Amino acid sequence: MNSNGNSNHVKVLVLGAGPAGLSAALYAARAELAPVVLTGTQLGGQAALTFTIENYPGFPEGVGGAQLGELFQKQAEHFGAKVEYDTASEVDLSQRPFRVKTDSGEYTADSIIISTGADPNKLKVPGEEKLTGRGVSYCATCDGWFFKDKKVVIVGGGDSALEEGLFITRYASSVTIIHRREEFRAGPLLQKRVSEHPKVNVIWNTVVAEVLGQEKVEAVRLKNVKTNEETIFETDGVFIFIGHTPNTQMFKGQLEMDSLGYLRVNDKMETSVEGVYAGGEAADSHFRQVVTSAGMGAAAAIQATHFLEAKSG
Repeated sequence: MNSNGNSNHVKVLVLGAGPAGLSAALYAARAELAPVVLTGTQLGGQAALTFTIENYPGFPEGVGGAQLGELFQKQAEHFGAKVEYDTASEVDLSQRPFRVKTDSGEYTADSIIISTGADPNKLKVPGEEKLTGRGVSYCATCDGWFFKDKKVVIVGGGDSALEEGLFITRYASSVTIIHRREEFRAGPLLQKRVSEHPKVNVIWNTVVAEVLGQEKVEAVRLKNVKTNEETIFETDGVFIFIGHTPNTQMFKGQLEMDSLGYLRVNDKMETSVEGVYAGGEAADSHFRQVVTSAGMGAAAAIQATHFLEAKSG
């Protein structure tokens, strides 16, 4: 199908199949716009990597991240959305219809909703990848509960590291923050709360050189950046908060973004190009929750619907 030129023209093309993209697809499908969703490499987005999501409304017992993604997808497809297991590789937003090249062909679209998400930055040390989901996590609000009465390590020194560290104190028996510098970048109030909290300790001027463990995290190998001295620190969990990188590289030079690469949108999810919308973590460095991403995706689709009605009217 993808090589037949015009057969690949769509009214609404959604890039990304996380909560924002699939919510956008649901709303666009119900408006009878027959949206096509390009899944990218991670169906369900970051949410699908989370073992259990306990803070999405409507699931009092919690719901598996992958399962929630499947439910989102089924609902969107039920109303006529089409989900394609394909990845956008290049876009041309200079004229309408917009052009999107993918791994297997090309689409033209009257409107585009970008929900390409963001990826947590990795330490890139031995053991990290192998033990992700087995004690290595990038989301305290997602996984904190699983560390009830256990020892955890937080890596980072910005607002999110301290916020998530304080959040985990409600579950963990002890929280040790590992920071490569000798002072935090986080705001003064957070620093004060961390310094006064009985469960929280800080190890300064130190990096995690390796995550140790067979089936699950058992310890980390720490390295002091000033003395190069190495120590083994026993822990049940490693939470890594050294920032996120939004998946927006292909829009550089075409859409306005902030200094970190997050797409700039207004309160109607409109980007700097008319007919192009964004929702979820590609445009949100602040909330980063399934429920807020879903809301942004819905808003983007509603706005795209208004835009297309105005153009055809």
